[in-house]
Amino acid sequence: MIEGIYAFLDNLFGPLIQAHHPIVVVTVAGIILGGFFTLLNYIMVDQEKMKRLQKKSKEFQKKYKEAQAAKDEKKLKKLQQEQMELMKLQSEVMKDQMFKVTLLTLPIFWIFFGWLRRWYVEVGIVKSPFNFFIFDWFHRLYHSGLPANELGYVGWYIMTSMITGYILRKLLDMG
Repeated sequence: MIEGIYAFLDNLFGPLIQAHHPIVVVTVAGIILGGFFTLLNYIMVDQEKMKRLQKKSKEFQKKYKEAQAAKDEKKLKKLQQEQMELMKLQSEVMKDQMFKVTLLTLPIFWIFFGWLRRWYVEVGIVKSPFNFFIFDWFHRLYHSGLPANELGYVGWYIMTSMITGYILRKLLDMG
């Protein structure tokens, strides 16, 4: 079954991969998937609930710091009850994110990366003029044999999709 999916992806994207440098292909993939996953998160997670949670968390932290500074044990005890309510709201938001979004995006991610690995395993996508610690961290992450001044497709994809997601979250006012 997976080979059929890979064959479909080869037919769809094979000409693009063969016509362009790996940095272009992986950058475009990072932008498309990073944007898609961020938009999916935006659509599937209750953004109002998320904003309420962020606001309540900031308010709680402020009250808690004030109570600690004043050494107000009575207020600290009252804040413990508020903290329990806040944790309940946090678990609801986490459940939305974890189950709704992750269960949908994870199979897409794994299929895509399994397929992309066939084209770019141990291919240096980005080269640095010096050994860069982030590149080395990515090498250890996926047991790469690339030199410390080169970054493979996984590392480059993660960087581009994270940047894309960050920018898109800011544009969508997701926090």
